[in-house]
Amino acid sequence: MKPTFRALQALDRCTMRARTTAFIGLGRMGSEMAHNLFLNKFSESPDSGFVVCDAIPESAVSFQRSFLSRFPEALIEVVRTPEEAVRASATVVTMLPSSPEVQTVYTESNGIIPALRSFAADKPQQTLLIDSTTLDVDVARRVAGAAEESKALMIDAPVSGGVAGAKAGTLSFLVGGTEAAFRKAEPILSHMGKRIIYCGSSGAGLSAKICNNLVLGVQQIVVAEAMLLGQALGLDPAVLAGVINSSTGACWASSVNNPVPSSLPDKSPPCERDYEGGFATALMIKDMRLATDIASARSSPLPLGQAARDLYARVLKVSPELARKDFSSVYRYLKDLSGDGHD
Repeated sequence: MKPTFRALQALDRCTMRARTTAFIGLGRMGSEMAHNLFLNKFSESPDSGFVVCDAIPESAVSFQRSFLSRFPEALIEVVRTPEEAVRASATVVTMLPSSPEVQTVYTESNGIIPALRSFAADKPQQTLLIDSTTLDVDVARRVAGAAEESKALMIDAPVSGGVAGAKAGTLSFLVGGTEAAFRKAEPILSHMGKRIIYCGSSGAGLSAKICNNLVLGVQQIVVAEAMLLGQALGLDPAVLAGVINSSTGACWASSVNNPVPSSLPDKSPPCERDYEGGFATALMIKDMRLATDIASARSSPLPLGQAARDLYARVLKVSPELARKDFSSVYRYLKDLSGDGHD
């Protein structure tokens, strides 16, 4: 018996869905990640399909136009809702601001999981869901559980490396989920990053990311303090940064993200651009709160973490314009406190 036209249409849709990747969330990080993912997939398989979606539709349209200007043969569509994205794509990557947005995109009406449930009877290819948002661990686990009930594979895969790493394709992915989901996701992640670290079951990637950013948030403050103190003592910022970066105080917050202009002559940290283009202070506060909240729930002492969280909050209370600036702009706040005239 020959297949019917309707059956052939369904087969074609199924085949195209298997070749299509969706990216939801085209902010500073997401747009760079999506570009590298689509570029690398298009390079290895020109018949791949791509879908983009963002809460600000203009962002998705702008991304589409930019990508097509470089690769006019690419099959890239803009959709309005996460539901449309998952109906068109068997692989969906999300990069969202925080827990509320993840819950909206995944669980509410026009979301990913209701869509999966609604067409489960059609038996589409198993959907792979990759969430790179840094969010509350318990929320992530609940969403992953609901995804698995809908027969999807899901991993939490927050990133380390910042906007610069996203643009260069050198991000580190910290992955939580089943080993089967990790193995299926690894080739996708390799298009956006250099290091892919399997941390354990659902939520483990987020747990590792929260601990890492706890360290980072504290370090950035003490680097700012040390750089201010050094200048008050008459040290040249570049000399002091060179000492720190080759000594026991060495850390990313000093060697890559030093907050003092001209302190890293061979690099271009956000401070050289009026603290634009980095990891927003508002997002660092979010991550510090995630760390202190989860530590409180588990009775794990966090004296430095709490102090750092409170300081970042004070920074934005006094200087709300720094919310979207790189979090190394805490240096500017401390410099104003000191009355120091150094740049």
